[in-house]
Amino acid sequence: MIKSSFSKQALRMVSTTHFGSKTVPVDQKAKLVGHVFSSVASKYDLMNDIMSLGIHRLWKDHFINKLDPGMRPGSNEPLNFLDVAGGSGDIAFGILDYAKTKFGDIQSTMDVVDINPDMLKEGERRALDQGRYFEDPRVRFMVQDGENLDSIESNSKDVYTVSFGIRNFTNIQRGLETAHRVLKPGGIFYCLEFSKIENPLMDMAYQQWAKALPVFGSIVANDYDSYQYLVESIERFPDQETFKSMIQDAGFQAAGYESLTSGICAIHWGIKV
Repeated sequence: MIKSSFSKQALRMVSTTHFGSKTVPVDQKAKLVGHVFSSVASKYDLMNDIMSLGIHRLWKDHFINKLDPGMRPGSNEPLNFLDVAGGSGDIAFGILDYAKTKFGDIQSTMDVVDINPDMLKEGERRALDQGRYFEDPRVRFMVQDGENLDSIESNSKDVYTVSFGIRNFTNIQRGLETAHRVLKPGGIFYCLEFSKIENPLMDMAYQQWAKALPVFGSIVANDYDSYQYLVESIERFPDQETFKSMIQDAGFQAAGYESLTSGICAIHWGIKV
């Protein structure tokens, strides 16, 4: 009888996950997260401005500059980039712009993948409005679940990036293992994500700000619930050292991180060998 009760309890634990502060069936989380990002897709920059007080633009610039992406002069092998949960296109376009400006690289390819079609449509709209990368043969926009990436071949990518997206995965560890699968040997996993603040005073101030974020979301975007989920998802995401260990557990070597703005967010990386 004890064994039976334990088995039922274990089954319940396996079949549920968190959606912000709520516990939901595993097979429902992707749909719920999808609703959130469909709701904020057209106001994605505004959402990030509210969440980070506008600093996300500086973080993303630093993220790309630190990566230093692009096919080096003298090389005859274009790089294959993959930007996951990147439907808005800001990181993908930024990488391609950087590669062209610094290295004259106009050959490397980019797959922009997102589980949410509305986010991908937003990215395609931006590409059209900005007059670059729309219907570019080097760039593909693809609906893909980051935990599986079933249309991406194993050992096919040189760089895997994910920016403010991996915390929304139902199974983060599976997503990391999939990143390892699709990268070539020598490939780089590179992630920007909200993290744990290291300065107690700044953490206290940020926690007070976080309490107000859903209210601002309601006023500015008429969307309290989505912003409430986003705040809760940040609180649930592992700290820097724990996430580093998860990256290592997925098979990556030379894992490390850099905390930004006292740990409000962090850049994480690992190498597939």
